[in-house]
Amino acid sequence: MRRDAERLDWKQGLLPLAAALALFLPGFSTLPPVDRDESRYAVATTQMLKSGDFVDIRFQEDARHLQPAGAYWLQSATVAAFSDPDARAIWAHRLPSLAAALAAVLATAAFASLWLGARGGLLAGLLVASCMSLGFEARIAKTDAALLAAVTLAQFAFMALYTGRSASRGLAALFWAALGFGALVKGPIILIVTGLCALVLLVWDRRPKRFASLRAAWGVPLALLIALPWYVAIGVVTDGGFFQTAIGDNLLHKVGTGQQSHGGPPGYHLIGFVLMFWPGALLAAAALPFVWRHRDRPEVRFLIAWIVPAWLVFEFVSTKLPHYVLPLYPAIAMLTAAGAITPGEPGPKWTRWLFFAYLVLWILVSGLLIGLAPAGAVVYGGRLPPLSVVLAVLAAVALVLMLMALARGRRDRAIVAGAVAAFFVTANTYGLVLPGLTNLWLSPQIAEAARAARPDCESVRIVTTPYHEPSLVFLNGSANTTLADTPDQAAQAMRGAGSCAVAVVGAEQQAAFLSRAAALGLSLTPAGKVTGQNYSDGAELDLTLYVPGGA
Repeated sequence: MRRDAERLDWKQGLLPLAAALALFLPGFSTLPPVDRDESRYAVATTQMLKSGDFVDIRFQEDARHLQPAGAYWLQSATVAAFSDPDARAIWAHRLPSLAAALAAVLATAAFASLWLGARGGLLAGLLVASCMSLGFEARIAKTDAALLAAVTLAQFAFMALYTGRSASRGLAALFWAALGFGALVKGPIILIVTGLCALVLLVWDRRPKRFASLRAAWGVPLALLIALPWYVAIGVVTDGGFFQTAIGDNLLHKVGTGQQSHGGPPGYHLIGFVLMFWPGALLAAAALPFVWRHRDRPEVRFLIAWIVPAWLVFEFVSTKLPHYVLPLYPAIAMLTAAGAITPGEPGPKWTRWLFFAYLVLWILVSGLLIGLAPAGAVVYGGRLPPLSVVLAVLAAVALVLMLMALARGRRDRAIVAGAVAAFFVTANTYGLVLPGLTNLWLSPQIAEAARAARPDCESVRIVTTPYHEPSLVFLNGSANTTLADTPDQAAQAMRGAGSCAVAVVGAEQQAAFLSRAAALGLSLTPAGKVTGQNYSDGAELDLTLYVPGGA
């Protein structure tokens, strides 16, 4: 790997940070709470703040024993510092994801510059910042951006120690602290990535002395000091129930069966890479000959060991979601940046034909992403904003410039042009179009309609069937929202809900609900309608609001 300049200084580090903010901020505060995972995290965090119980995680009355408490603690801190639980400001819950995404970009740029110089570090950071997968996770309040930050810090510290670039105790402490933090955010996932990387390196180069600089004698206790106290506490509080659910029911089932219809064949992540690492996926493919030629270099060997074994595990685990391979993207970005700044001979003819086929796929995906926002505005919003068309055209122009730079052998300029295209696509999609598609955001409509139906009530009790999305629980409050499984349960809940209650009932459930309500002696009056599509399951819903008495 070629170093063509000194590593990044703090002023240069502002460049990838500014680019990442430009890519992540559109829609950050204007997108309503997203179903289902983000809203579940937000509800559980709100309940944690109100109850003061920071050990046992709950969604309404149900235990939420799927992930450790780290992400909930981070959200609790930002909500307490910048908002209020009762304000139900989803942007405050998203701040940890934004901060973690920025940390991953900056760490990628800074550590990559140790080997590639300032220009290579900037390109690596830009590739991570502009990829579609991180763009989504940076503006969603859940665990994956925080996990990425932990893996990035741990692995690049590990790489610096392994390659002899540094023998700093501070880097060893960073490695173990990041492992502990990652385990507190998403359990064993960080250990899978780091452990498999270490195992492959041990077998590949057979030089165990390279691991001595990790200083495991005090590093392991440091990691345990960070993660273990909560694991002990939750084990005591739940009498081991957390581990039964998180490991036995969640983790092992993900390995053996495709949970929640999230299955897929081996090759799922490889096929999805062109979308999830877009626009840099094309440059990553172009860098493969470079990676093969330099596979014996310690830095390239480390990055291959970071990527390949964990990728294979994610491919063969039965449950698959696109973001599972996100922790491998910083390594891919560094290899891609290295290939972009290192002159080299073209690969064999068959690799060029393979790249051409991949280019065709990439162009198709690019067209889909450019047209997604304008098409969504027409289909779901009934109008085409002129600005959406302008942004789509600018994205297309930037991609043409990217391809021209690639054809001329200027891959560094191609990376920059791709990031510009990504900005126009994300600004169009997240910033302009999505927040305005009210037909898709049913929970804000329901919460607003319920308040309008009971304007004199300080808080409104909502009883709903069959609409059960957690975003409604977040917007209306856990204590004031009942997700009824059946029309009978909805009528029963309305019976004792008081005068400030509103029932939200689907068209197919209305007859059974009204019949049961009449049998219970309830007098209910229609008070409005909400219609639209539930994007979580694709169902078209026609919901009627009912209030007690003649109001």
